[in-house]
Amino acid sequence: MAGRGKNRDDRAAHERARLYAARREYHDGLARRRSRDNVIAAVAGGVLILAAIGAQVAYFTAGPGAPAPAESPAPSPTETLSPTPTPTQTPTPADSTPTTIPSP
Repeated sequence: MAGRGKNRDDRAAHERARLYAARREYHDGLARRRSRDNVIAAVAGGVLILAAIGAQVAYFTAGPGAPAPAESPAPSPTETLSPTPTPTQTPTPADSTPTTIPSP
């Protein structure tokens, strides 16, 4: 009869060890999954932030948010520019004083 009790204890210990290993494997799998989910969320968040920044840059540089280009008159190809005459004599301060006309 003593042999039967030991066999029962051995089976119970073996079952406890099997359940412990199964629980440990389950929890290790959960930890790996959480780590993987965190990496995926970080990458997706980074891509989302970069996409938002890219959209803002595109909107303000090439889209409707871009400033209107300043209109400058461009010379037409048929138009010729005449050179401005250069003075041969530089004006002096005496030249710029008004002259008085004598009264009759």
